Amino acid sequence: MGEAVRYATEHVAPGQRLRYWNDLVDRIYDGTFVNAAGPDFRGEMWSWSVGELAMIRPMSGPSFVGRMPRASSEERIILHLQCRGRTLHVQDGRECELQPGDFVLGSPHRRYDLDLQAHELLVVEFPRAPLAERMPAIDELLARRINGASPGGRVFHDFLLSLWRQGDQSAADPEWEAGVSGVFYDLAALALRGAGRGAGREVPRSAESRFRERVLALVETRLGDPALRTMTIAGELGTSVRTVQNLFAAMGTTPSAFILERRLRRAADRLIANPKASITEVAFEYGFNDSAYFARCFRQHFGTAPRDWRGGR
Repeated sequence: MGEAVRYATEHVAPGQRLRYWNDLVDRIYDGTFVNAAGPDFRGEMWSWSVGELAMIRPMSGPSFVGRMPRASSEERIILHLQCRGRTLHVQDGRECELQPGDFVLGSPHRRYDLDLQAHELLVVEFPRAPLAERMPAIDELLARRINGASPGGRVFHDFLLSLWRQGDQSAADPEWEAGVSGVFYDLAALALRGAGRGAGREVPRSAESRFRERVLALVETRLGDPALRTMTIAGELGTSVRTVQNLFAAMGTTPSAFILERRLRRAADRLIANPKASITEVAFEYGFNDSAYFARCFRQHFGTAPRDWRGGR
């Protein structure tokens, strides 16, 4: 696994930040450009690789990203996983909106555009052939939203984030890297199979499924709000507290337990992604008003203290 490298605009003069970011993204994924309103653009990105998987984790404010067609002797696929915010993905005349947890596959050999709100993504570019072996109808699924709330989607999502949490594995055994790549393709195919049954069209979703996605998206985007609770969700969506409670009960959890779990996972990611931030700052960023309470919850969930998690990566 290649060493993770962090890039950020924090030490770049405001008037030069967008140019710096454009040079950076074009170097990582050639032919990519970024447009943003106003001179005070802010961005942060981690870049690393696992075997044949080239990965980045970008975070920035609202922006428009385009990528020109890439010529290559090897056909590849690029995956965008929405971690925070929303994205409108456009390729080959198809549009799909991604909410937290959703992902989309595209071709880097044809132009695509991303209209982004304030966001955090996890992007992976990889050879097409291994996935096509597992999913022969892969072309029919390109540029279509893949529901991250499905069981397969959630397993795949957690696997990708686990690769991020591994940190630097530059001395890893090549066989280990090959094994990780194989798991990536297997889990990607698992997440895609549900969409494959509706190849060539959007899979119809029930009212219950749409409501669940709205609830989960709301939770994901409001994790930093200490006031986020069952009543908040119900009020935002114009429904009853009991309806919200029943939704989470069907998922085998409660609203408060789910919110706590998502806050802890996001905080765990942030502890590694932003090593300069104090543990108290990370706790407050994800809705904890008390850093001691955050540390207790973190230890109970992950089996280690936040400081040791960051040190062990």
